[in-house]
Amino acid sequence: MTGALGRAGMLCGAVILAAASPAAMAAAQPNTRLVSCGESDCLQVSGYRADPQAQVLVNGHPIEVEGRKAWKAVLPLDTVRAWSRPLARSIDVNIGTEASPVMRAPLPIGLLGYSRDIAFLVVGDR
Repeated sequence: MTGALGRAGMLCGAVILAAASPAAMAAAQPNTRLVSCGESDCLQVSGYRADPQAQVLVNGHPIEVEGRKAWKAVLPLDTVRAWSRPLARSIDVNIGTEASPVMRAPLPIGLLGYSRDIAFLVVGDR
């Protein structure tokens, strides 16, 4: 009987470990996307926090968020540029304080990259 209970306990442990897998933990990572806000573009940052009262910081700056455990915030691109290093590919998100673990949220490709004017664009047929 002990052997069967031991195997059942190991199976339960495996299920718990699978729930804490990198794929499950990635769902808790903050996400970003470009959204329209009025006449300009903004960056929407969203994520999850265990404590609905916990402060959310982006690149060390506290932000106002909507929602409780699942939250989102919309930041003007000028603010994101001012708070980020040049050519950044991600932003740092902390839940709680600046001393809390940092989660990196990838930015949309080229968001803070070089701005170049294109003289023309060639689209080919295939």
